[in-house]
Amino acid sequence: MHGVREDALDIFLSALEASRVGPAMERHVRFSDGVMELGEQRYRLRDYERLALIAIGKAAGTMTAAFLQQAGADAERFEGIVAGHGVEPLPARFRAYRGGHPSPNAASLAAAEDMLRTLRLLTERDLVVFLVSGGGSAMVERFLLPVSLDTIVATHRALVESGAPIAEINAVRKHLSAVKGGRLAAAAAPAEQVTIFVSDVPAGELDALSSGPTMPDRSTTFDVERIVEKYDLCATLPAAAKAMLTTDALVETPKPGDAAFARSQWSVLLDSMWLENAACSRARELGWHVEVDNTCDDWPAERAASHLLRRVREMRRERGRACLISAGEVTVRVPADAQGKGGRNQHFALLCAEQIAGEAITVLSGGSDGIDGNSDAAGAVVDGTTAERAAAAGFSVGEALTEFDSYTLLSRLGDTMTTGPTGNNLRDLRVLLAP
Repeated sequence: MHGVREDALDIFLSALEASRVGPAMERHVRFSDGVMELGEQRYRLRDYERLALIAIGKAAGTMTAAFLQQAGADAERFEGIVAGHGVEPLPARFRAYRGGHPSPNAASLAAAEDMLRTLRLLTERDLVVFLVSGGGSAMVERFLLPVSLDTIVATHRALVESGAPIAEINAVRKHLSAVKGGRLAAAAAPAEQVTIFVSDVPAGELDALSSGPTMPDRSTTFDVERIVEKYDLCATLPAAAKAMLTTDALVETPKPGDAAFARSQWSVLLDSMWLENAACSRARELGWHVEVDNTCDDWPAERAASHLLRRVREMRRERGRACLISAGEVTVRVPADAQGKGGRNQHFALLCAEQIAGEAITVLSGGSDGIDGNSDAAGAVVDGTTAERAAAAGFSVGEALTEFDSYTLLSRLGDTMTTGPTGNNLRDLRVLLAP
């Protein structure tokens, strides 16, 4: 019989398994007699001179491999570029780049240059399929104005560490970038365009996914000015980026109705709802009373921890054997000089460990990509004994939180969980169990 910690891990791992890219691609895209079917859209491949495939993000390699396998004999006609974390073995007609994350690297810049050059050669007689997943904001990057890689890296780091929600971070990124905010679509026009998403952003915000390289951008230069002021970004951004955001160099992105999107279609392959629904199903199979609470999406981790713990305690009082599922992401504002190791999932779990000391509550928080921050863990599982065990081992939970060093403490206690990179990215999943 499972213990409570084992149930939490079972629920998380079952959700990951149910949300794999390969089976989803089989359900979503069909090839038959030279025709690609995507929902109600049909594309007769013989009508196009060139078939290009551009894959971006943490799931780029997995999505490309699944797409080509599904295409069967038609796969031979596709060629293109894959920029991701770990890239699956691909045919020689694909150029692969191992882009950086969470900060861009030299390969990120090279991938962006290659994509822009390739897409600008397409004509109205061509078809390009974009496969877009989370993490692409860093893995493919080039600023509108020529700046050094160091400047780009420093800009991304300042934005990620600002404490701003991902949608606001990406609004700024889009207006600095030559490949974000619909600008890859603009480069590809007038070719026929199809984008398939594995989404790690809230529903209805696909233009924030990898900073929306193929989507009309809803954010504006006025939004950017507000965000820069709200988070005092002028104090942390490098001079070149600050100049681009505070002068006439700030250029508007393509908007809905722009000619760049006249021949574009968009389709979601997987999102956090898949992860959440699979987790709920497995929890019910294990005999838990299940509720979902995603209201804390993009909240500060401290506020989210208090809210979700209060909810699961209420559930236990009302029904007993309570399981609260929460998908999405919490925010952690990390000082620029922080030297600790971990990520938002481990930080959230440790915040919970501090609040549930001595209680019969278990909390799991993990990233569906299998990577949490700058650690090798996907996240952590804590319970009412974590704080006591930490003290016995000579660790202070409070100090670890202050120093943003959750991994060191949790890994020493055996409370981290390691899945390895999953080739997928559907946001984070939190599982709170109160027997």
